[in-house]
Amino acid sequence: MNRDQTNGNVDQLKGELKKQYGKFTNNESKEAEGNMDKMKGQAKEKWGDAKEALSKTFNDSRD
Repeated sequence: MNRDQTNGNVDQLKGELKKQYGKFTNNESKEAEGNMDKMKGQAKEKWGDAKEALSKTFNDSRD
């Protein structure tokens, strides 16, 4: 697991917490902020997945 994947997972968790807090407090802007953080985290995780796959392909081709 690389840094982008880890950061993506952390952002998704923070986003979910913000979203739930927003629902609990009836704060639509906090809920929307949580959704944005989750999407940002998903994008970071996908970027990390792509980097990991590319690295693996490159390293496998060198053997």
